[in-house]
Amino acid sequence: MLALAAAAGAPYALAAPLSSRPIRLVVPFGAGGVADLVARSVAQKMSESMGQSIVIDNKPGAGGVVASDTVAKAAPDGHTLLLMSNGNAVSAGLFKSLPYDTVKDFAPVSTLGYFDMAVLAQGNGKFKTFADLVAYAKANPGRLNIGTINVGSTQNLAGELLKTSLGIDAQVVPFNGTPAVTTALRGGQIDVAVEILSPVLSQIEAKALRALAVMGDKRAPNLPDVPTVAESGTPGFQVASWNALAAPANTPPDVIARLNREARAALDSPEVRKRLQALGVEPRGSTPQEQAHLLDSEIRRWSAVIQHAGIPKQ
Repeated sequence: MLALAAAAGAPYALAAPLSSRPIRLVVPFGAGGVADLVARSVAQKMSESMGQSIVIDNKPGAGGVVASDTVAKAAPDGHTLLLMSNGNAVSAGLFKSLPYDTVKDFAPVSTLGYFDMAVLAQGNGKFKTFADLVAYAKANPGRLNIGTINVGSTQNLAGELLKTSLGIDAQVVPFNGTPAVTTALRGGQIDVAVEILSPVLSQIEAKALRALAVMGDKRAPNLPDVPTVAESGTPGFQVASWNALAAPANTPPDVIARLNREARAALDSPEVRKRLQALGVEPRGSTPQEQAHLLDSEIRRWSAVIQHAGIPKQ
């Protein structure tokens, strides 16, 4: 009977909070954005399961350096977490120095989700397909303008990578935010744009913008008729923005394992999956080891893109 009672009580023991203190999840983006909403959706479900408050602490700006530094220097007890992203991988190659080591100073927990990115054109413009874009670029060297948000962003570097992968001579033109990019594209100041899909989806659906191709490894669920860049004649091309959870280095393995279980259970819940998919995010958890491999490969990839594009270190 004692053994049965212990077995029956095991799930409740796993659901016990780490302590009476709340967990702080530091988010390197402003409130209300897609990444912030991903963090809040997953944190809410984890909080319910763990019986423990998870507080979102938004620290936007500086390429995520301020938020990351806060977590890197926090006590490694599982009570301070970072919403990590591909921005962390970009910063590792973009900055001359950082106040932390992007790989050594964090303990991966789990990936949370992947964001589709797309190559966009005017809804009624000259490009109807991705092949039209490539043909124009090759027939008119140096004349194609690709709009993105600021230099060093994932979108900006994805534009640079697209140039290299297609073997075209084009200009990547940075703007201060997504609204400025879409305004310039609709007004004809730029030919195409590279942007995360979720904030421009409504304009695509209204036919103000046209998605020529998505940049991930498969078609976007909400745009099933739009091919990938790889399908459009550039085999192996794949770019996605992603979010993940990380803790300070030296956080005990049992705490990391607990947080991993809770995060993946939250991502498997129907309500969280539905919420993230509505944001254009593919919910996808991982092991800590898989997340570490992703971060390492992304650092190497974006460092090479930054070097090839001649983007000066900041």
